[in-house]
Parts: sequence; structure tokens; C-alpha cells
Amino acid sequence: MRKFWLLFAQATTVGLALLFVIHTLRPSLLPNAARSGVVTLYENNTSGSGNLPKVGFSQAAQKVMPAVVNVFTSNVVKTPAAPYMDDPRFRFFFGDEFDNNVPQQSSSLGSGVIVSHDGYILTNHHVVESADEIEVALADGRTAKGHIVGSDPDTDLAVIKVDLGDNLPAITFGQSDQAHVGDIVLAVGNPFGVGQTVTMGIISALKRNHLGLSTFENFIQTDAAINPGNSGGALVDVEGNLLGVNSAIYSPNGGSLGIGFAIPTSTAKKVMEQIIQSGSVTRGWVGIAVQELTPELAESFKLKDTQGVLIAEVVRGSPADRAGIKAGDILISIDGKTLADSTAMLETISALPPGKVSLLKLLRNQSEIAIQVKVGKRPRPKAQE
Repeated sequence: MRKFWLLFAQATTVGLALLFVIHTLRPSLLPNAARSGVVTLYENNTSGSGNLPKVGFSQAAQKVMPAVVNVFTSNVVKTPAAPYMDDPRFRFFFGDEFDNNVPQQSSSLGSGVIVSHDGYILTNHHVVESADEIEVALADGRTAKGHIVGSDPDTDLAVIKVDLGDNLPAITFGQSDQAHVGDIVLAVGNPFGVGQTVTMGIISALKRNHLGLSTFENFIQTDAAINPGNSGGALVDVEGNLLGVNSAIYSPNGGSLGIGFAIPTSTAKKVMEQIIQSGSVTRGWVGIAVQELTPELAESFKLKDTQGVLIAEVVRGSPADRAGIKAGDILISIDGKTLADSTAMLETISALPPGKVSLLKLLRNQSEIAIQVKVGKRPRPKAQE
């Protein structure tokens, strides 16, 4: 028995000594489980190729980016050289020999979306407003002079045209009416002039209005990063289809706070088609200003509900004025279409063709009356004139 334990101890000692020598001189001979401080890494040699599914939206971005352009505008602005030069006493002594209007070159940047292979580009009205020169830069490096086909300040949309052949990469329009809150979207544009940029977010809200950004508001709200320079760029779904035209952000300092607004394609497409066909947008107009019918107002007018809108003002000489509509009337329907709020009223009237005779139902002194009004053409904003 003693000899057995002696042989076992000698064998163990020799084994440990051999293991120590191998671990010191040739550690690579040891199995993975015996290695100390060694991490085994597993690498995928098929990154970017093969049949493995990709996680991300690179395909959508690659589809959209060629159709999004950078829009550079410039115009000459005359500014006073000194405030005292407009003083009548100064001009009495020195006359008008001093030119107080000093021309200065002003430039701005924005984005646009190619909507046709022959060079029509959709952008924002405020991007090209008052522009003397427009230069468009494509994603492939080509540049061209652009000219304004027409613009619509009421929706903040404009169409410009470049002459670069008839094989430009045009974007595919999506169905903004089928979009839902929570859908993933990508915003593509040229923020701060750093170059074409893609950001990701979700649709935060739909049909945003009463923001004071334009006359007709039906915005898609998104938290995809939108910054100055993104205006006129594309808001697309995960398949690269256009859902909206990026237009504005909510920010006290000009940077993205996760509240951006895009004009939906349901609006943009109609405006774009009219501009391309006739150079402008024609809308119906009757000449009334309205306000929401709140529960307090409904109670003061002794109404059962808040259905309709309160007519606060009637433009003198307008179709409504000639038809006998008065301030204080409550408009409840147009051609049988009930009105939930002022936005619905504005959209309903603007969709009417000028010259059409429409039937307006109103409440006056708690009695319902019907008045026929010949729809006029909505006047252009003074800024555009």
C-alpha cells in the first residue's frame, strides 16, 4: 500500500511539472478550457454580402438619396448704409447724392425632391421665396440652374425645374393617408449645409394644425432629426416611398428637439400637379373669417352642441357679403357636408371650383337658414403679390 501511494505521488508531481513547463513555454498546446486570460472571438466573414438578412434601412436610404437634392438660393438685398441718411434734415442739406441703399448678397440653403425624370423638383415655398438665382446639386455631384415653375404660400410648397435630361432619379410617392402613429420614417436632406444626411424616427402625430405655419395645415409630426437646411427634403417610409415634404421644426434655438413637421403627400401631390399644369394653385373662396365654436360660445348662443363654426368676419364685397351672410351667423354645412371645425371649413371651401353655386346652411337667431353663394377665387397672399 505504501508503495502504491509513493508511485501515485511521484506520477502527480511529474504531471504537474510537465503541465507547468508546457504552460510556460508552449501555452498554445493547451485546450481552450485551460487557457488563462484568452478570449475567443467569433467573426462573421460575410458582413455586407451573402444571404444573411440586414438589420437597418440601408436599402430605403439608397433608394431615396439619389432623388433628394440640395437647393442653394441667392438674392440681392438692399440695406440702409446708415439710419441718419433717411433723415429729412440730412437730405435737406446734402440732397440725394448719397445712396442709402447698399446692395448685399444674401444666400440660403435647403433641400428638394425630384418628382419626375425630366427634372421637376418639389420643395418648400420659403426655400425659394425671393430667390434671384437657384442652384440645384444632385447626389451624384451634378449641378444645374433651377427656375421656379410656381409656388403656393398657403401650403408652403413650390416646384422648380432643372434641365439635366430626362433620366433623373425620381422618388416614388407613398400613401400618407395610410400612415399611422408609430410608423418608422427616415428624413433625408441637407442640414446646416453639411451634405446629404439621413436621420431616423417615428411618426409622432398626424393631422397637426393650428400651428400658425401656413394657411392650410395638415402636418405629419415626426421625431426624426430635422434641422435648418432640411426644408424641402423627403420624409419616407422604410421602403423609401415619399410620405411628406419636411417643412418646419419646433425649436427656440434652431436645433432639432424631436418635433418636426412635414407636409403629407396627399396635399403635396395635388398642389404639385396644379403648379406643373398651370403655374399656380386655384382654390375656392367666399370671404369669411371664422373661429371655433367652443362650449362657452355655444352656451351663449343657446345651442345644443358645438357643431359648426362661428362666422367672425365677412369681407366687404366678397361672395359671402353679396349673398347676405353676416358676422355672428353659425355655419353648419356646405353642400350637405357638415363642418366639425374651422380646418374642415377651410378645406371644404378651398376645394370648391370658382364659379360654382354652393348651398350654405347657417344658424341665425337659433333658426336654420340656407343661402346660395357663388364661389369666388381665393386671392393670392399679399406677400406673393
